[in-house]
Formats: sequence, C-alpha cells, structure tokens
Amino acid sequence: MKVQVKLFATFRNGRQELQEFEYPQDIPISTVLKDLSLSSSDIGMALVNGIHATTDNKLHDHDVLALVPEYRTSHN
Repeated sequence: MKVQVKLFATFRNGRQELQEFEYPQDIPISTVLKDLSLSSSDIGMALVNGIHATTDNKLHDHDVLALVPEYRTSHN
C-alpha cells in the first residue's frame, strides 16, 4: 500500500516536506515514526486524512499521514 507523509515545522529539517512510502496493509503509525527516526514523544499531533490519530492507529492504502512536532519551550 502507498502512504503519503506530510511533515511540519522542525520535522522538515533534513527531510522532505512530503514523502511517499510503500508498506504492507494495516501497519501502525508507530512504524512510520521508526522509519523517520522519530519518537512518539516527539509527536504533538498526528492526523490521518485530516482526522486526529494515535500512534497505534493503522494506516490503509492511499492514507495521508500528517505529523506535527510537540511544541517545546527552552528556558535558559
């Protein structure tokens, strides 16, 4: 199956904004995160076809996964 992944904000650093991956049917979002070297704690919001999702949600052919990083402030 083909899945499009859209990355936002700092997730775009060193990566393409839009990527397409081939996976077996019904893989969890967590598998995509591993392939992108991202941790679930890095994720502020995940959307599948515009609907909020968790890292356990399964992906299907032609899904669009959008990943937004967790907002973190730095205090000096």
